[in-house]
Amino acid sequence: MIQRIRQMLIKEFLQMLRDKRMRAVIFGMPVIQLVIMSFALTTDVMNIRTGVLDMDKTPSSRELIDDFTGGGYFEIITIVPSQADIKGLLDRAEVRAVIHIPAGFESDLKGGSTASVQVLTDGTDSNSTAIAQGYAGRIVQDYSNRKLMNRIQQSGMSAMKPPVETVERAFFNENQESRFYFVPSLIAVMLFIFSLILTSIAIVKEKEIGTIEQVMVTPIRKIEFILGKTIPYMITGYISMTLMLIVAFFMFDIVVKGNIFLFYLLSGLYLFGNMGVALIISASASTQQQAMLTSFLFLMPCVMLSGFMFPIKNMPEIVQYATWLNPMRWYLEILRGIVMKDVGMAVLWPAVAAQATLAVAFISIAWVKFSKTLS
Repeated sequence: MIQRIRQMLIKEFLQMLRDKRMRAVIFGMPVIQLVIMSFALTTDVMNIRTGVLDMDKTPSSRELIDDFTGGGYFEIITIVPSQADIKGLLDRAEVRAVIHIPAGFESDLKGGSTASVQVLTDGTDSNSTAIAQGYAGRIVQDYSNRKLMNRIQQSGMSAMKPPVETVERAFFNENQESRFYFVPSLIAVMLFIFSLILTSIAIVKEKEIGTIEQVMVTPIRKIEFILGKTIPYMITGYISMTLMLIVAFFMFDIVVKGNIFLFYLLSGLYLFGNMGVALIISASASTQQQAMLTSFLFLMPCVMLSGFMFPIKNMPEIVQYATWLNPMRWYLEILRGIVMKDVGMAVLWPAVAAQATLAVAFISIAWVKFSKTLS
């Protein structure tokens, strides 16, 4: 048995790596896509194109405008002449936000009244708009607190402090940088795409070129054939994952905080399950085109329902139950737990159990569907 599997592995590696373009796809494309998508995918909202309508034109209003531009979140690109021009700027998307400071802003501050400032935003991108509004609210709140403290000190109560002070701290990603979320998640996506598409065409390719007929007349057994088809792609998957981790470390400062050996072990479980799905697809398809289309049909829902782009808890309840069948969902929990949180099996065992169950189920279905006869 060992000798037959060994010969299958040699055949698969030779078939996989003899084409220069295939070598580039296997080892180069995951790394290139990781780099490009890591730079492109970010929830950090910076340099928001902003217009200013300052109808007060006082030192206080200019101070507030300086606060908006000082943090790098808002970039003042235009001075709005009048209120009538605001809608046109937002309609043409020349600005994403407009800061409107009404007349009497400074007099209200000095008189002890509540001064108002309006921030109008383009709501077509709801996520970026919510973040921009949060930035604006924080800037105005800090400005208001500073003015309040000045007023208290001028009244002779210099020792008096605000009644409530909020101290914020984010665990695992202290500066809330999106790269620490997206880069590890992209590794999971790249591994899924790699293992699903490449493995799914493995058997189908042999059907098309006729080499599977030669395999069928050998004494090789079903389990040996399946292992011979999956092990090479698992090995290349590990190599691609290692290359992506190296790039993530040197380019994005992503460090595996947890046990690296546990991470590789559980990544193998993820790859094993993905190979099972790919073998199910390849055993059911007659052509490489069918296998590719079926892979993409399976790929998109798995990515979208994994918790990578959208929180699972925000999905309808019936969809949340459907995500239990998604191997990427459980691997993302494992990956973030080990890479970002430095947790082990004591915390991750539910996700590991679900991942193992899916892997065994997918391989078992592939075992049943695969037939050592040509259809």
